[in-house]
Amino acid sequence: MVCNISIRAILAGLLIWLTTVLALCAEPLPRDVLERYIAPPMSLGEALNDQGVWQLLNSGGAEAGYVFETEPMAPLPGFSGAAINMLVVLDLDGRFLDVQLISHNEPIFVSGLPEKLFYDFFKQYRGHSISDSLVVGSPYGAGSEGSALVYLDGVTKGTASVRIAHESILAATLKVAREKMNGIATGPPAFPSPEYSEDLTWEALVSEGIVTRKLVLNHEVEAKFADTLWEGDDPEALEYPDEPFLDLWVVDLGPPAIAKTVLSESGFEELQQFMSIATTDEPILVIDTARHGLITDDFVRNTSPDLISAEQGGFPIALRDSDVFIELNPVLPEALHDGAALILRTDRRLGFDPTTEWSLRLKALRAHGSFQPEIGSVELDTTHVTPARFFTRLETVTPSPPWVDALRNRQTDLIILGVFLAGLLTLLGLGLNRLAGHQHFTAIRLTILLFVVGFIGWWGQGQLSIATPLAVARTALDGGSYAFLLYDPFSLVVWGVTILGFVLWGRGLFCGWLCPFGALQEFAHHIGRLLHLPQIEPSAAWDDRLKWLKYIVLAVLIALLFTAPARLDKAIEVEPFKTAITTFFIREWYYVAYAVGLLLSSMVLFKGFCRYVCPLGAVMAIGGLLRGRKWIDRRDACGSPCQLCKVKCAYGAIKQTGEIQYSECFQCLDCVTIHDDVAQCVPLILAAKGRKLKMAAE
Repeated sequence: MVCNISIRAILAGLLIWLTTVLALCAEPLPRDVLERYIAPPMSLGEALNDQGVWQLLNSGGAEAGYVFETEPMAPLPGFSGAAINMLVVLDLDGRFLDVQLISHNEPIFVSGLPEKLFYDFFKQYRGHSISDSLVVGSPYGAGSEGSALVYLDGVTKGTASVRIAHESILAATLKVAREKMNGIATGPPAFPSPEYSEDLTWEALVSEGIVTRKLVLNHEVEAKFADTLWEGDDPEALEYPDEPFLDLWVVDLGPPAIAKTVLSESGFEELQQFMSIATTDEPILVIDTARHGLITDDFVRNTSPDLISAEQGGFPIALRDSDVFIELNPVLPEALHDGAALILRTDRRLGFDPTTEWSLRLKALRAHGSFQPEIGSVELDTTHVTPARFFTRLETVTPSPPWVDALRNRQTDLIILGVFLAGLLTLLGLGLNRLAGHQHFTAIRLTILLFVVGFIGWWGQGQLSIATPLAVARTALDGGSYAFLLYDPFSLVVWGVTILGFVLWGRGLFCGWLCPFGALQEFAHHIGRLLHLPQIEPSAAWDDRLKWLKYIVLAVLIALLFTAPARLDKAIEVEPFKTAITTFFIREWYYVAYAVGLLLSSMVLFKGFCRYVCPLGAVMAIGGLLRGRKWIDRRDACGSPCQLCKVKCAYGAIKQTGEIQYSECFQCLDCVTIHDDVAQCVPLILAAKGRKLKMAAE
């Protein structure tokens, strides 16, 4: 026993040591690989940084957005421990043009569920904006209708992997937005309140600063061109220095109360029609009553004006002509009716907040020379802000953390699982001996195992796998986050109880009571007994040798984790759990044949896979070293001369000496039953006979 513990301790220490090796780095894919994912007429431009962010070019070669991978910037580990890598294509407005899966090692999709389901999931991002509150799953609870959240359909049995991929996309996308797209807003913008009403006059708008006026005289412009090539090139400015060059009026027409005051009835109706079409645009009216004129002769309607620009918070605001008919309210000053006017528009989703001060800039142009004149310009700027009372904004919706959504989605299942596990722990912890001695113990045990297969396994997808410990090891190796464990709370609860079981009983709680595939093998064994099939039981020597096979399988998987991780997912198929439990035998024929073959073999070799091959069983045995007590009672006569428990133990977990090998004990309770039964336990029978002989002699 000391030798066995030492070797297993060495294996455990080796695993811990390996997980502290230097982290592997995720290198961005080269250009020639990424180009294959870009659909014409778009193309890949220049690399923008060393984290895999590239320019997206349109058919004319102009920058149209950004292309990047998620793994270099947000390498969240999946259930294999490796990150899921997606390619994201954003336009300059922060909308998803495309999201494609590049690579993954998610066990459920590697060879289980159709991989097409995983690829198809990412098509749902197209057309959505990074300012949308995107979540995976279905609306939860009352009042979800009309929610600002945008729900993406998950993949049944693969939702945990999908959530991890979604979080990677959001993390990488927001990082790019912060670094490359500073004008993009990621929160709900302010928009005109349709319910707000207020009686206003033009004079009130001006006095309150709701209308901004910027007056620039000729001599002020001349001063800006002083000491330049264009000084003195405007004769009118020299002749009439105190006349206005620019008399600019700026007003935000988004709020209906303001627009009704500034525009005529027909002009207001025209604007409202435009607003109903462009619900995200903010209309800004600019009027110049002086000689600047706002535009050049080359200006084209419905495009960005060549003399006007704007910025807010240090970032540019994209303005363009709205091409809306302008008819002012007749009560406005006559000069405004005669001036040059434009209604410009900007998209609120691009970060523009009308309730925060912003700057409007106009270029003043001058030409020097008659033949091919040189053009010079200076900037004339003003600031504007509209009071917040005219606006409202959607309540900022912060999606729940993915693990909270996962808990909500599995709420009923988790309650049922919690009640079952609490009952099982109570039954085994307080009444284990009574349970073992119950006349219907076998029926009780099989009923519990049936629930484990049906609810924990096929329904709840709570079959634990070696993939999880290996993923944890890989995460430790990469220095990543263990948050992926929270995405499958059902299995996490089973893991928690299993680890608790290590301390109380060793590996026996999970392997004997909570493993769905182990339960299937036990049912197969009972069917084999009912059919009177001959039973195969290796000799004690071979049994001891074969039990080390599972540790060899585990060592091979650990070696692959560090030497050939790409092959690990196939190697994990040594476990038939995905075939028999996760996909309910709906897979390629060779996987099904393997799983069914193991169950058929259990009809003649009691739980042979669990005892000899299962790498998860090896992990459980190592974890069982945490066991704090010897919970199976023994007598001095156990093993010498009595060998009944050893002979009856189908797992071969009792030594010749009568000592229990807890690393191989599956908690079937057969030896507990014998130990407490005066009709089976040889020492108890002999003791009873001795008392009878003594009484007879007396």
